[in-house]
Amino acid sequence: MQGKMAIVGDGESITVFKAAGVAAFPAENSDAAKELVRKLAKEYAIIFITEEFSRLLESFLKRFDEEPYPVVLSVPSQKGTTGYGDELIKKAMERALGVDILF
Repeated sequence: MQGKMAIVGDGESITVFKAAGVAAFPAENSDAAKELVRKLAKEYAIIFITEEFSRLLESFLKRFDEEPYPVVLSVPSQKGTTGYGDELIKKAMERALGVDILF
C-alpha cells in the first residue's frame, strides 16, 4: 500500500492522472465508483475521486475520514470544479485545527 495512488472517475477525467503514473479506474456510474473505491481501499494509500462521484458517495466516503489510510481526496473532473473538493478540505481542516485558516 505504501505510496500507491489511484483515481476513480469518468474515463476522460482520469486520463491526465494516468499520464502522471497514477493507477486509473474508470467508472460508469456512482454504484461502480463505490465498488471500485471499496476494492481499492485495501491496496492504495491515496484514492482520488472526481467531484461528481464524491458528492454522490458522500455518506459512503465518510467512513474513511477516521482511518489513516486510504486518504480519499475529491478532485475536479474535466468539466471543471464545482467547489465541492475545496469545501471538503475546508471542513477537514476546521475539524482538525478547530479554526478556519483558509477563508
